[in-house]
Amino acid sequence: MTFDRALQASVLEALEFEPGVDAARIAVAAHDGVVTLRGSVPTFFEKVAAERTAAHVFGVRSLANDIEVEPTPDFRRDDTAIAEAAADALKWDTAVPPNAVHVTVSEGWVSLTGQVDWRFQRDAAESLLRRLYGVKGIRNAIAVKPRVNTADVRTRIEGALKRSAIVDAQHVHVQAHDGRVLLTGTVRSFSERQQVERAAWSTPGVNLVDDRIAITS
Repeated sequence: MTFDRALQASVLEALEFEPGVDAARIAVAAHDGVVTLRGSVPTFFEKVAAERTAAHVFGVRSLANDIEVEPTPDFRRDDTAIAEAAADALKWDTAVPPNAVHVTVSEGWVSLTGQVDWRFQRDAAESLLRRLYGVKGIRNAIAVKPRVNTADVRTRIEGALKRSAIVDAQHVHVQAHDGRVLLTGTVRSFSERQQVERAAWSTPGVNLVDDRIAITS
């Protein structure tokens, strides 16, 4: 693989520009468009923010986030406190159906199980808990099992892609059957690929997305 100093510099600059990230704690390596983040941060929220920032840099084809979460004394919480805070947060969030998500915590790692009707509900539960003190990581095993007709899934996804200002829809191909979606074709960046996948998951009736889109410069 070829080491890419220009891409490495671009990612570092993006991290330095992001106010929610302490770029001095993060190391960046880039090889042939594959970016790896290493280092340590005090919160899981900052780890996710670093990943999101790096993913939006032009030229990134894929991303490995090897950043460790090491809470400082001010951010440290035991598993019981994290579990209680997670249960309270889910209880009061209107995007997550009542009693649909179950939480277990072990050594700072939060595991989510249960079943919801929409992908946005699954994502909302995870996003909500990223901000809690003491969380080192989240394993999201919430199942998405829609209770809607899946017949027009392909048409809905293609319509969403055509409306997007980010996605070049003519180079993305969609196949759908029984709530399962296969994405193929090409996009220009890692963030554009994420946008396509997000559009697919946001469509009523989708319970699985197989993303095989290639990234071309």
